[in-house]
Amino acid sequence: MTRPVLSTYRLQLRGPESGFAFTFADAQDQLDYLDELGVSHLYLSPVMTAVRGSAHGYDVTDPTTVSAELGGAEGLARLSAAARARGMGLVIDIVPNHVGVQHPEQNPWWWDVLMHGRSSRYAAFFDIDWDIGDGRVILPVLGSDADVADLTVDGQVLRLGDLVWPIAPGTGGGSGAQVHDRQHYRLVGWRDGSCGYRRFFSITSLAGLRQEDRAVFDAWHAEVSRWFADGLVDGLRVDHPDGLANPQGYLAWLRELVGPDAWIVVEKILAVDEALEPSLPVAGSTGYDALREIGGLFIDPEGEPALTELFETVGIDYRAMPALVAEQKAIAATETLSSELARLHRCVVAATGADHPQLTDAIVALLGRIGVYRSDYLGLTAILPVALGQVRAQRPDFDEPLQLVAAAIAGGGDTAVRLQQLCGAVTAKAIEDCQFYRDARLVSLNEVGGDPSCFGVGAAEFHHRAATRAQHWSRAMTALSTHDTKRGEDVRARIAVLSQVPSLWADFVARWEARTPSPDLATGLFLWQNIFGVWPLDGRVSSALRERLHSYAEKAAREAARRTTWHTPDAEFEGALHRWLDAVLDGAIAREMTELARELAPHIESDVLGQKLLALTVPGIPDVYQGTEFCDDSLVDPDNRRAVDYAARRDALRSLRPPKMRVVAAALQMRRARPDTFLRGGHHPLPASGPAGEHVVAFRRGEDVVVAVSRWTVRLQGTGWHGTVVELPPGTWTDAFSGVGHRGAVSAVELFAELPVALLERVDG
Repeated sequence: MTRPVLSTYRLQLRGPESGFAFTFADAQDQLDYLDELGVSHLYLSPVMTAVRGSAHGYDVTDPTTVSAELGGAEGLARLSAAARARGMGLVIDIVPNHVGVQHPEQNPWWWDVLMHGRSSRYAAFFDIDWDIGDGRVILPVLGSDADVADLTVDGQVLRLGDLVWPIAPGTGGGSGAQVHDRQHYRLVGWRDGSCGYRRFFSITSLAGLRQEDRAVFDAWHAEVSRWFADGLVDGLRVDHPDGLANPQGYLAWLRELVGPDAWIVVEKILAVDEALEPSLPVAGSTGYDALREIGGLFIDPEGEPALTELFETVGIDYRAMPALVAEQKAIAATETLSSELARLHRCVVAATGADHPQLTDAIVALLGRIGVYRSDYLGLTAILPVALGQVRAQRPDFDEPLQLVAAAIAGGGDTAVRLQQLCGAVTAKAIEDCQFYRDARLVSLNEVGGDPSCFGVGAAEFHHRAATRAQHWSRAMTALSTHDTKRGEDVRARIAVLSQVPSLWADFVARWEARTPSPDLATGLFLWQNIFGVWPLDGRVSSALRERLHSYAEKAAREAARRTTWHTPDAEFEGALHRWLDAVLDGAIAREMTELARELAPHIESDVLGQKLLALTVPGIPDVYQGTEFCDDSLVDPDNRRAVDYAARRDALRSLRPPKMRVVAAALQMRRARPDTFLRGGHHPLPASGPAGEHVVAFRRGEDVVVAVSRWTVRLQGTGWHGTVVELPPGTWTDAFSGVGHRGAVSAVELFAELPVALLERVDG
């Protein structure tokens, strides 16, 4: 029997070979603490066997087994039983879109395909392009094509350093290069731009699966089926279903497999004006949309002009950003994903029997106009024809190739699928992995599922979206931090406070750049905000923080791909960047950064607590990413997968300090005590009246819970809460944080006397 999911706590599992371990046994050791905290379900990162030493588990190599590094099937069963004994349950993250192939010998399915080619029983499991080149699987894994000469024969395998590939039966005579020429695969340099299989985005070490084939689905999901048959698991998080050939069909099969009561949420990156497809048999998305709405509520719109002006000092008109995004999509399609683009071109030609010299250019232009990851959901069927029309209007000379595209996708089929899959990959590479590292207006907006051009979220939009979620997706996940977010929730909250002091921030940056100029102003404007986002209030930059900032600066610069890239690192620029960062950390700027962080600390804490309380109480099922019951200074992965000090958190739960722990514990425990209110209660705004009314966001859940948070508190320094009132619904209400009772009209001064947030429950029946 499945246990209803009231809240989740995300755990990033990893085996001992990854650097430090957090296994099923370690998770079991934290059950008492998580139960006391108020969590209903542990939400586990992928548990299937992955590449040895994997730090995240998304590079699954054997989906038919539970990772022995994590504790194996027995360890998972023990964890499940221990959780169930406490009335808790498990939710598991599954990765149906791809498997890890970086080390072929660790992946039985991939190894068999490389050994036997098209005759392999698993040949149809992978999305392999058998028609490219000489019909062998192209593997872009070498430093250069010339490395083939260095291959050696070792029994029944070919070796190159630590890499190994199988030798087909009867083909092992001769030199390594000679044997290689007889195989079902062809090793090429990774810079060649050719790849013989669909990848996860552009990651060569992750090969796409054909889950649209029922035999593949059944083989891959046999272990998932066992979890539910044995009552080990209550729900699933599905990683990036948009990458599959038929997400709707896949999810229908999955729902049939796990039953009607299992909780299923999908990782779906929605555009600001995109709704989740209502026909999907799932509880909702994993909450990137809620993340944007909650965080955006604390961004002060009055800061937009000054921050825009500061960004434009790099010589970019912010109004040109849409054109720059389209340009970046074109680069992603033609360079990063050139093999996928070429395959789509061939599909159009095969489907129509015709080619055109501008066909590839027309496809690239079309991809640049599609503003969602995938447009073939029933509710989005108008997007693609509109995009076709927009491209035609802008480029009349593309009329003929666009007609070929339209003809090729008219009946669905392979061409239509590949267009959709490429669209998602292009969007991810251009926006998440590049543009979000270039747009330096306010980097807290540069988040998965976000749109930096939308400067915050108004209260009206927030309330309407929350009410809509209560009505249609009341069991969708709400999140503030995930393993994929570009920076942790509290780093975003701190950076967002700069929207309240934009001129002050601009003055500081101008002085800092004059004193210690960054090697590139655009990179500098981006990094200044991130440095501030993690700056310690005591001003002590530990060696660990220094190392983390250096790693982040290098990754950010390479992702932005303006002055240096992953493929062609510019050692001179990166060296200058590292020297600049050390100068910032060791010079007078560090003292000024500390002073600014301390000055804004009360406002930062207010927003940290406000967004956390909202995430735990708005409609949906809240997830607490591991450790974020404390303030968290994580940046992008792998920084957000660091070890968590649970001993400190246990102590904090006993003392209910710091304030964030107090907020998390009270909200989760109230959810568990009042499940009907939070699962089925609506979302009803409660306007505040008075001079500072816009600084209060309040709402009622069901008939017995009221939530109120403060925002934009910098602007309150001169006036305070004087005359601002929240009218409570009838009854007697007690604040879960302070224990103070309230009735009727309550002044904001009284409501926020102890904390800048309030969580009230009705106590008069």
